Amino acid sequence: MSSKIVIELFYDVVSPYSWLGFEVMCRYRNVWNIDLKLRPAFLGGIMKGAGNKPPGLVPNKFLYMTKDLNRLAQYFNVPIQPPSDPFEAMFDKGSLTAMRFVTAVECVSRELWRRIWSQDKDITKPESLTEVNIKLHAGLSNRDIEEALALATSDKIKEKLKKATEEALGHGGFCVQFYALIN
Repeated sequence: MSSKIVIELFYDVVSPYSWLGFEVMCRYRNVWNIDLKLRPAFLGGIMKGAGNKPPGLVPNKFLYMTKDLNRLAQYFNVPIQPPSDPFEAMFDKGSLTAMRFVTAVECVSRELWRRIWSQDKDITKPESLTEVNIKLHAGLSNRDIEEALALATSDKIKEKLKKATEEALGHGGFCVQFYALIN
């Protein structure tokens, strides 16, 4: 039996393509014999660092993305339902707060994707992140949630997210749902 290939998945919950990549990689990691390393990264930082523009700012990319996401969501059975105002969700609110929280408490990623891309709910406010914990029954007490929210704003977590974002750029990343093969 050969050893597993290590794949790092750099992702941001503001990206529906990241969600699709996450679900497919999680679903098939045993079948494909891969060791999946989840790497929360900040899409805004990657886009800026790579000189890339989000699909929402390029009209033809946005039109294609809308059709493409519908097709992929059906094929992979991922309940993507774009937010009522995708520009507000992706650009005005963004994901920095959520990604810092994900960096501190990684098990919340899937639920944050569901909130923004399936339920049209906020992912930026502390009460939204508290709701995520309750929904997941993660077993965190109110004090644990407060500590996790405080940790998410700490320099340690900010630096960890920044480092992962820089590593994605170092691997040649220009968006998220970016895979770095390691072996």
